[in-house]
Amino acid sequence: MRVLLIYPIFPQSFWSFEKALALVNRKALLPPLGLITVAAILPQSWEFKLVDRNVREITETEWNWAELVMISAMIVQKDDFLAQIREAKRRGKKVAVGGPYPTSTPQEAELAGADYLVLDEGEITLPLLVQALERGDSKGVFRIEGDKPDVTESPTPRFDLLDKNAYDMISLQFSRGCPFQCEFCDIIVLYGRKPRTKTPAQFIAELDRLQELGFKQGIFLVDDNFIGNKRNVKLLLRELKVWMKENNYPFRISTEASIDLAQDQELMDLMVECNFRAVFLGIETPDEDSLNLTKKYQNTRDSLSESVEKIIRSGLRVMAGFIIGFDGEKPGAGDRIVRFVEKTTIPIAMFSMLQALPNTALWHRLEKEGRLITQTGNVNQTTLMNFIPTRPLEEIAHEYVNGFWELYDPQRYLDRTYRHFMMIGEPKTNSIGSKLVDLTTLRALFILCWYQGVVRKTRWTFWRYLWNILKHKPRVLDHYLVVCAQVEHFYEYRAIVKEKIERQLKELPVETQRQLTTIAQ
Repeated sequence: MRVLLIYPIFPQSFWSFEKALALVNRKALLPPLGLITVAAILPQSWEFKLVDRNVREITETEWNWAELVMISAMIVQKDDFLAQIREAKRRGKKVAVGGPYPTSTPQEAELAGADYLVLDEGEITLPLLVQALERGDSKGVFRIEGDKPDVTESPTPRFDLLDKNAYDMISLQFSRGCPFQCEFCDIIVLYGRKPRTKTPAQFIAELDRLQELGFKQGIFLVDDNFIGNKRNVKLLLRELKVWMKENNYPFRISTEASIDLAQDQELMDLMVECNFRAVFLGIETPDEDSLNLTKKYQNTRDSLSESVEKIIRSGLRVMAGFIIGFDGEKPGAGDRIVRFVEKTTIPIAMFSMLQALPNTALWHRLEKEGRLITQTGNVNQTTLMNFIPTRPLEEIAHEYVNGFWELYDPQRYLDRTYRHFMMIGEPKTNSIGSKLVDLTTLRALFILCWYQGVVRKTRWTFWRYLWNILKHKPRVLDHYLVVCAQVEHFYEYRAIVKEKIERQLKELPVETQRQLTTIAQ
């Protein structure tokens, strides 16, 4: 069987980083881990070609070669996902689809013409697809309600299918699932509330494979809560610490975690000793009433700002997610988020309006209350809320746009980044990544210094901050410059957010405006 694996285009988004990636000649931030895992699960006697449309187009030769087309996508990739199904069917190809988006809303993929819907987690449902193909079935829906696979049996992904020079970081996964019950989150719907982890040996085998293939990028652990099973995480980190030292710390690692990470100093120290450099926290809002309403109780047990500071001082750069538009939210939520970000020095704050994602507890509650505007969610920062909030949508949207604009003012961003790195605990390892300097790196550094140190209003503080980092925190210098460079993306993206949100407000249908006014009153 000749299988063409297609990864659809991501629209320009908070995480697309086009400007920053162009500085270092990369095409995309992360590769499609799901598809290269699918290729590892399917029979290895089959032939595979992977096309990530964020990197390049599909060739006519590849279309003609394929006997089966397989496409995976997240909700944000919806448009190109459906377009690729239709293109494959136009060419007479059999199409199998899977991933978070079709698992949440399979009817849309089916309407677009998909023949096989391989839903939920592939370790369980891909063997059902193989059996159906062997029987000659022309269609099928494959899912096993309630069952979750044992990820200790998941094979090493087919990293060899990737263009290793196309990506800024490489995706790996250690666990699936999250123990918490946040109302708006679809992770617990897709992967359950009992975190399942790989074994340390499995994870280290994946690192060995990356080294064997010559990958040198940083690693992003895509676990939605890396510390969901703290016992197993510590078992991994103790073995990973040894592997990292023996291999001269070849990879820098970033991940996502819940803020209760701050309560476990041993865990933070182990992460830093294993060359973890950054962690994304779902803070959502400094408003405790909203946190309680959305059942994000883990964020109410300790001071949020003190927890963030503790993580930073332990040696981990903090990124964080923030949301506006919770029910019962008081006016000024956008300003409160901006003040919190400034106080805690978080450089990269992902700010979004709340979206109700399919099948979440929030989705079901709003559907029951008759407050859903559209039947699909969208996690892009350029999209209005898809439900009727309890205060005026226009008020929320303006707070959001103004907050996003302020957060990514170049001077404010540079100030936060400088304060963050002056606070951060220094690395406890000597990563070889910090010693690699090539022409691409030098070019990126020159462009960064030109824009931020000459062209922009940041010119005077840029050079002063750079000198102070070099003098007082030289071991974080390269990390600091990388984060400084990322504002090149956000500086442009904030204008896109402003334009698209304001345009959508003007184009709201009259009936929707009437519903919004009725609820707000």
